[in-house]
Amino acid sequence: MDPVSNLTIRALNHLIQGEYWAQDRLRAHSGAQVLIDAGGLFKLRLGIDEQGLFTAGNSESDPNVAITLPTDTPVRLLFDRDRFFSAVKLGGSAEIAESLAFVLRNLAWDSESDLAGLIGDIPAHRLLKMARALSSAISDSIDRAAKNAVEYATNESALLATPHRIAEFGNAVNTLRDDLSRLEKRIFKL
Repeated sequence: MDPVSNLTIRALNHLIQGEYWAQDRLRAHSGAQVLIDAGGLFKLRLGIDEQGLFTAGNSESDPNVAITLPTDTPVRLLFDRDRFFSAVKLGGSAEIAESLAFVLRNLAWDSESDLAGLIGDIPAHRLLKMARALSSAISDSIDRAAKNAVEYATNESALLATPHRIAEFGNAVNTLRDDLSRLEKRIFKL
């Protein structure tokens, strides 16, 4: 098995072991085979064992469930996790697919707990607090930069039309159409 698949299975199992309900839900589907296809990024075959954890899948058997991820998976996972799950396509056994979708959608990583095991509770809490503040600051900066770009494109450089200018143009077209119609009527009367 390649290192990426091994790392993915270990990460998923770590998350599942932190959530007792997830193991219980997957345990009911022991022996099932799952294929996760992310287009050109990767294909991952998983099996579900008796403990409700993932193992390396059997490449010789047909999967019970096929999960097809959108091509922009990394971007969606980072920026819009909710819309990511709505773009995933599931095929195969409806019962297994529903259980997998529920588990994967609701898994949450307790990063503070994992980090606390390495560096202690207080440093882990402070480090994650700083990371959240940094993430928020970066997100705000990106949002402000996008708003500034839109404002520049509409107001400064006139690359984009403002709603007011679009309304003025529409009114001018309507006036021209009405004037042309009246002119045609006058010409027709002559």
